[in-house]
Amino acid sequence: MNDNDRKPMRKTTAAPCDIFEEGGKIMLRLDMPGVTKESLSIHVENDELQISGKRDAVAAGAGRYLVREIPDRDFYQAYTLDATIDRDKIEAELVNGQLIIALSLKESEKPRKIEVVART
Repeated sequence: MNDNDRKPMRKTTAAPCDIFEEGGKIMLRLDMPGVTKESLSIHVENDELQISGKRDAVAAGAGRYLVREIPDRDFYQAYTLDATIDRDKIEAELVNGQLIIALSLKESEKPRKIEVVART
């Protein structure tokens, strides 16, 4: 068997992630190039947001690879959710190779303005 006939090993990694606050929500932006909506799994279990995905390499078509540096890859990450996150209002979208997840705060946890009553 020569090097061109070997299949690269499948590797599981964590996708690079930015976490930021925007519009009263906690946002996660994960870099997942080549991952499709169908190969993503996002769920909450035991106060943990679990994200997994898979990127399959593109076939060489009718030819054969001479060099193959873009491997098949599995992604997996888990984040602990505290009591302030509303589990029923988690949203996710896949845009241009980035997975964007919005975590909404429970209404009771959102900042609110306290009205001052003036008495004379």
